Amino acid sequence: MAKPKVAFYWCASCGGCEETVVDLNEDILKVTAAVDIVFWPVALDFKRKDVEALGKGEIAVSFINGAIRSSEQEEMVKLLREKSGLVVAFGSCAHLGGIVGLANFWTKKEIFENVYKTRYTTVNPDGVFPQEKTETKEGTLTLPKFYDTVKTLDQTIDVDYYLPGCPPPPSLIMSAVTTILSGKLPEKGAVLAPNKSLCDTCPRADTKPEKLIMKEIKRPHEIMADPNKCFLEQGIICLGPVTRAGCEERCINANMPCRGCFGPAKGIEDQGAKGLSAIASILGVEGEEKMTDEEAKKMIDQIVDPAGTFYRFSLPASLLKRKKMKEEVK
Repeated sequence: MAKPKVAFYWCASCGGCEETVVDLNEDILKVTAAVDIVFWPVALDFKRKDVEALGKGEIAVSFINGAIRSSEQEEMVKLLREKSGLVVAFGSCAHLGGIVGLANFWTKKEIFENVYKTRYTTVNPDGVFPQEKTETKEGTLTLPKFYDTVKTLDQTIDVDYYLPGCPPPPSLIMSAVTTILSGKLPEKGAVLAPNKSLCDTCPRADTKPEKLIMKEIKRPHEIMADPNKCFLEQGIICLGPVTRAGCEERCINANMPCRGCFGPAKGIEDQGAKGLSAIASILGVEGEEKMTDEEAKKMIDQIVDPAGTFYRFSLPASLLKRKKMKEEVK
């Protein structure tokens, strides 16, 4: 009996999701024994034509990581959608837009100006910018179109399931693969991780005071954080209250606060807004029921880069999606 066909593809991301597949270690042998990997460009010599040659729906499942930043990525995920029975948004960037989605605070023009012209490490006296088409004596050279807006995978194609994380832990990947191959699938659109907040599984949960007040805000490098106390109690912003569990508390165990890579639990529409609301609700001054405007401003000013803090992984999937452009461009 033929083994089910599986594909992996990498869009706009750092590549960590591809590495975490390798981090399955000896368990990857169980995967390869159970499935036939027919497309994995980062690891094996596959080409686009190999996917085009497959029949419609012939791939059992495609794991696609990364956000959609370019025309090539859009074309490839649409092709994989056509050839796949199931598509899994693999990792934070495919799921929510990820860190690359923070580029939505700028336009393509602003990004190109910064990278190819004004950046102090750039030497480009002729002001040469990448072109989609360039004529040479050998013929026409082309590059993919660079879109103004970074999109999540499900803003581009239909997605069946979501595997969160930056990157997803190997145990979660193995569990997802086993579940999919068993045929005992959850409802379409499910996130393949526990539907509870990280605070519910955090090893420091018992140290969180019943009445919590953040009297000041510190960044992790500004203090020696107590590895046994709740980060919020220490004045460090932690998005555990508004982030889905399932990450194995890797950051917490390394004495770093949660940054929100697993995305929101079910029912939270905008993770960043919910996180901002959660932090705002516990800001206070000891001994006072209400802060003055001056005290509130002083506290807020201690939050360095609020947008990057609360929307680090989720801007494209949020209600904001991007900074408004004068002229909407794809």
